[in-house]
Amino acid sequence: MMVTKNLVLKVSLALSFCFIIVGILFTDWLRVAADGLLNILITYFNWFYLLAGIIFLFLCLYMMFSKYGNIKLGNDSDTPEFSKSSWLSMLFASGMGVGLVFWSVAEPVSHYINPPYGEAESAEAANLSMQYVFFHWFFPWAIFGVMGLGLAYFQFRKRLPAAISSLFYPLLKERIYSGEGKTIDIFAIFITSIGLASTLGLSALQISGGLSFVWDLPNSVWIQIGIIVLATLLFLISALSGLGRGIKYLSNLNMILAGLAMLIVFSLGPSNILQVLVGSTGRFFNNIIEMSLGAEPFLNERSDWTNEWTVFYWAWWMTWAPFVGAFFARISKGRSIKEYIMGVLIVPTLISFVWFSVFGGSALNLLLNQGANSLIESTQADETYALFAFLELIPFGSFLTILVFALILFFFVTSADSGSYVLAMFSDSGNLTPPSRLKVIWGIMIAGSAIVFLLAGGLEAVQTISIVVASPFAILMLFICYSIVRSVKDEFGETPAQKKSIRKLSKKSNEKTFR
Repeated sequence: MMVTKNLVLKVSLALSFCFIIVGILFTDWLRVAADGLLNILITYFNWFYLLAGIIFLFLCLYMMFSKYGNIKLGNDSDTPEFSKSSWLSMLFASGMGVGLVFWSVAEPVSHYINPPYGEAESAEAANLSMQYVFFHWFFPWAIFGVMGLGLAYFQFRKRLPAAISSLFYPLLKERIYSGEGKTIDIFAIFITSIGLASTLGLSALQISGGLSFVWDLPNSVWIQIGIIVLATLLFLISALSGLGRGIKYLSNLNMILAGLAMLIVFSLGPSNILQVLVGSTGRFFNNIIEMSLGAEPFLNERSDWTNEWTVFYWAWWMTWAPFVGAFFARISKGRSIKEYIMGVLIVPTLISFVWFSVFGGSALNLLLNQGANSLIESTQADETYALFAFLELIPFGSFLTILVFALILFFFVTSADSGSYVLAMFSDSGNLTPPSRLKVIWGIMIAGSAIVFLLAGGLEAVQTISIVVASPFAILMLFICYSIVRSVKDEFGETPAQKKSIRKLSKKSNEKTFR
């Protein structure tokens, strides 16, 4: 019985371990194969990723503004577990923290140097840069939001296990407890573990690159491993302290540090930051449909730019969808669908827009008004240097650099903490309070994977192959959209007797061995 009980966990760990071995022994082959497959995906299936992205956004908006927005994610009498401020902090920190810090200056400057069209390093390029930055950091919240909405609805409203397979209940019914459901769960755990390992390693690269740029420390693999070990110890301590303490307190601290950094740069920065925010928001909404579906089949250079940035982003966000969506769902019990979508789509988007306007807008002002060639050179040399090169050019840069290092580390720890929690939950039959030993096992696994791939020099290949491996999940997400819509419509059409019957079925299903 125990073998059957732990099947999902054992197979998931075995697959993750085998992938590590392949990465060590066949690093060069993995890199070449990953690049080739990714090129095929973004070249021939870019239309699919772009179309999927707009579908996820429309679904979120439809659910928020329709009559289904009043449905509670749980029983009608359930109340939220976390305060609104802690809830929003946890949503933001787990969903996007490290990425926002990493790309806060690097992406706006990169688009300024190489815009999708028009003259590079011009005022037009600066406007386009911020427009596309807003675009790229708006859609992931819709992708994560769909996944989290489905999980929260089915696990809290329909009383199904907190597992990816539960999202397919309207399609598979009782088969979510058999081979089909287990396969879906194993696949979700596998791509989540790979994505987390690559993100852990890439975050270590950014911290190491920053230390090298600012204080001339050697940007060696041993420094990077030391950073991973330190972060692992911190997030394991946080994970063992429980969801209501570790992650919540870290997330609140992250928001305080991020707000402080943003306030300082805003106060010291150019006077037109609010103009950047308002103007870029207007251009983004005015061109959202064109950008969302801009495959550009007859403009090769523009199409290549879209593939390199937009399509790659969409594919990368989808590898994160199971992990981020599951965490969103876990902390959102008791909130209505409307409140949930506002929390995961509207509020984080506004925070992201302000963040990029302050940091990216200030950097672009430096480039347009003062030249700041060192910022361009640093970004072209290594994107991990961009933020620190920018901080060198503004007042109180040394203090802000220390603050940013702390922010990156805490965002890093929060993401890894929530990631190990979700992996433990998925591999323990959707248990909302998984045992600490599973958090430790998955924490060590993703940290060990990141270290191994750093040593093997194959970290970028792992990031690429994780997108390739997760590509079928993009198709599954469309079925998830269908499951959500079908289920909420059925709920509105149910008679009291039908609702009672469904609750009995859900209770009976939960009493089964979901392994």
